[in-house]
Amino acid sequence: MSTGVHAVIFDWGGTLATHAAVELDDMWALAARHIAGTAPVTAAGDRLDAEEIRRRLGAVEAAFWARTATDQRSGTLTEILELAARDLGIDVAGAVLEEAALHYLDTWTPHIVHDPEAVATLSALRQRGIAIGMLSNTHWPRAFHERFLERDRLAALIDARVYTSELPYMKPHEFAFRAALDALGGPDPASAVFVGDRPFDDVYGARGVGMRAVLRPNPSVPPFDVQPDAVIDRLPELVHVIDGWS
Repeated sequence: MSTGVHAVIFDWGGTLATHAAVELDDMWALAARHIAGTAPVTAAGDRLDAEEIRRRLGAVEAAFWARTATDQRSGTLTEILELAARDLGIDVAGAVLEEAALHYLDTWTPHIVHDPEAVATLSALRQRGIAIGMLSNTHWPRAFHERFLERDRLAALIDARVYTSELPYMKPHEFAFRAALDALGGPDPASAVFVGDRPFDDVYGARGVGMRAVLRPNPSVPPFDVQPDAVIDRLPELVHVIDGWS
């Protein structure tokens, strides 16, 4: 069946994956305790406790996401840890920061769940001969995302997975969308669809490179004055939208 749509690229968090509402500061608690146990004293001789380190880590991460809304420059989890350590005035070995990053990611692990209808939806699109991609704004490493996709049988259904932690820019910057299209072999943007829950990052960004955009509304996401090509509440509705564009 030819639909006129050759590729569908999904956002990850809020679209294919969900997680319970959490406080970002709380997710840093284990990492902060690890750093405090290794480097609790600043260069000036001031003693820091884990709570102070946790607050600083959370503030640096919040500042990272706030900045990306204006300049779309990407970043990594390691960079956030390094910046927080510099701001606190503590000298922390790279190995300690790597271990702290693992503690942070481990804290997230029980909160990450994929939409139970994702496998059936992606399978239906693949049966129509459509290439499937994923583009996620993230500072997490690829391996962390991949283990959940493998766990929930999604990895084999997604032909190309692009993480902005490996790119210089993130959505809505056109570089990120073009990287995802290139990863799928470079289809014409007019024949590709992006599906996401963020009007600014996903809909505005995708339409800016000539893709059609489908919004899956998320009440926790800030609004933006842009018109999606379609709106869905559940993932299976996307199949009917794509069929309608045949």
